[in-house]
Amino acid sequence: MSNPVTATNGAQFAGIATVADAGLQGMITLRGDLASKTLQAAVKVATGAEVPGQRRVSLAEGGAAAWMSPDELLLLVPYEEAVAKTEELAEALKGEHALTANVSDARSFFSIAGEGAREVLAKIAPVDLSAEAFKPGDFRRSRTAQVAAAFWLQEDGSFRVVCFRSVGAYMFSLLSNAAHPQSAVGVY
Repeated sequence: MSNPVTATNGAQFAGIATVADAGLQGMITLRGDLASKTLQAAVKVATGAEVPGQRRVSLAEGGAAAWMSPDELLLLVPYEEAVAKTEELAEALKGEHALTANVSDARSFFSIAGEGAREVLAKIAPVDLSAEAFKPGDFRRSRTAQVAAAFWLQEDGSFRVVCFRSVGAYMFSLLSNAAHPQSAVGVY
């Protein structure tokens, strides 16, 4: 059996910010009634995180929960636990109108860190990323150039970006080009 690898296999680029393959990440799509106490309890057990509000991510020691739409969350768990956690969620949600799917191997995961992190992402995403408008815990689904992606701001000022694995190499190139020192705009 082969060992799992990411689409960009640990790639990293340093410029006005450091763009890096964030490694293997367990990701579970959960659809259902986000106001359901049963669903909220299952999310807490699976990730340690609360169900977040609209356009927010809730981070915890053991994982995270990100708001994707009024009836959808993206749950982050350790990669090696994703299969079991998906099954546990499905079992906990029996009787609820809900769907769980392990999407870990269908996604790519990146980090953007450093002083120019906001600028890198702002070059490719039509989102106000100023410190006043986009704060830690804020989450967006958007286009990054021509790629559908989701991203959020961590407490340390770094960003996490999720996209489809099929465009992972393109996303890494896109982020690296935006981080190139000769392309600095200096807005943020």
